[in-house]
Amino acid sequence: MSVIVTDRGFHDEAPIPAFTTLAQLPYHEGALDLSNTDDPTALTLYLADIRLIRIDFPSFADGRGFTLARRLRMMGFAGRLRARGHVLADQYAMARRVGFDEVEINDDLAARQPADQWLARADWQAHDHQSRLRAG
Repeated sequence: MSVIVTDRGFHDEAPIPAFTTLAQLPYHEGALDLSNTDDPTALTLYLADIRLIRIDFPSFADGRGFTLARRLRMMGFAGRLRARGHVLADQYAMARRVGFDEVEINDDLAARQPADQWLARADWQAHDHQSRLRAG
């Protein structure tokens, strides 16, 4: 099972269409799975039709998914963007800053890092490095 993390805490998955891969892109139903090595420019013609993109994080130490999310937002993707996999509570603020709307974690990680640890980072807009520099 999976837990969806948002700025309001833990949630169950809402019903969504089936996820397709980049190879199946022309036949998508509105939800797409991307690996952290996929090229987002392949989505250019489809961005307006995709409602949810889920980017895989195979390791908490691999930040390519953050770059991919930022590139998708800069390309104009306005749908839901979800990080899935090995994302830690400490990385939640960064995930939100680069454009992710939510994070999908497994039940084991949710047990090790309960909702209060994620909620402690939910005020991600007020605690970034640039804001601290401007205030100082």
